[in-house]
Amino acid sequence: MKRREFIKTAGLGAVGVAVAAPAIAQSSPQIKWRMTSSFPKSLDTIYGAAEVFAKAVAEGTDNKFQIQVFAAGEIVPGLQALDAASNGTVEMAHTACYYYVGKDPTFAIGTSVPFGLNSRMQTAWLQVGGGAELFNEFLKKHHVIGFAAGNTGCQMGGWFRKEIKTPADLNGLKMRIGGFAGKIMSKLGVVPQQVAGGDIYPSLEKGTIDAAEWVGPYDDEKLGFQKVAPYYYYPGFWEGGPTLHNIVNIDKWESLPASYKSIIKTASSLANETMQARYDAYNPPALKRLVAGGTKLQPFSTAILDAASKASNEIYAETSASNPDFKKLYDHMAAFRNDQYLWWQVAEYAFDSYQIRNRTRG
Repeated sequence: MKRREFIKTAGLGAVGVAVAAPAIAQSSPQIKWRMTSSFPKSLDTIYGAAEVFAKAVAEGTDNKFQIQVFAAGEIVPGLQALDAASNGTVEMAHTACYYYVGKDPTFAIGTSVPFGLNSRMQTAWLQVGGGAELFNEFLKKHHVIGFAAGNTGCQMGGWFRKEIKTPADLNGLKMRIGGFAGKIMSKLGVVPQQVAGGDIYPSLEKGTIDAAEWVGPYDDEKLGFQKVAPYYYYPGFWEGGPTLHNIVNIDKWESLPASYKSIIKTASSLANETMQARYDAYNPPALKRLVAGGTKLQPFSTAILDAASKASNEIYAETSASNPDFKKLYDHMAAFRNDQYLWWQVAEYAFDSYQIRNRTRG
């Protein structure tokens, strides 16, 4: 190649690089968002999932897309996280959608409903079974879009100041339990109480409430419930596999480049997986410590579970009759659940049951 032609060609290459650079920069803009959590920093499992998410977003974009996480109360109270994302006070929130059943009971289905799905089924329904698409159709009415970003696994049935053997023992009992589960329990005579996480311990200690549910051994031990309510019941039939969501303001979401949208989806999935893994790892040793310390671990009686299941079905029928959104999502989820348990009893349950029996035999 002649020297003059080489210089000309090289010059064109340099121009090409100069032109391409701004295009790359434009596709990866510097963006800073705020995320409000519904949880305190002390709960490293739940609040920590938001930190896992934000760190993954930053690392995946060379720190060009940064999301700062704020604990409940730092910007808005925990139970106002959805509103803050919806009205644009913050770009996004990390929350449990069933906190907002006062707005519409349909919110509960995105998180968990009594006798609904276990955690793996919930993930399967949302990610593959069409649940996320249906839930986001509903969320769009509230000017947000949601992505699964955490799961606690099946929760415990809560802490009780006295022994509960029959449905009659629940009558008049004041229990910290909210959302859709509160409606079910009220049908059994329970008086649901809305009590913030930080106020549960003193309320139990003073006898203002007779019982309280939170999450499970790891978190419950941290909050000290075993010191003021000796009976620890299981399972938390109202939360078989509760999913937390990253809730994003729809306008802010639409303004993002495609690559950043992809990062949010991927990082949300990481948060979902990490929270579940942490609870699965941390709960067993915590439960051992609680029992060794004198906690009276007891199952809900079959009579109580049967009564609660009946009450749940009645509430679902009543709600579906008056709320088309609820009916659409509940019917879809229930059909998915029925097929899942058909499969579960063949492989998963059979395997787990044998393993549990084997463990008890030593």
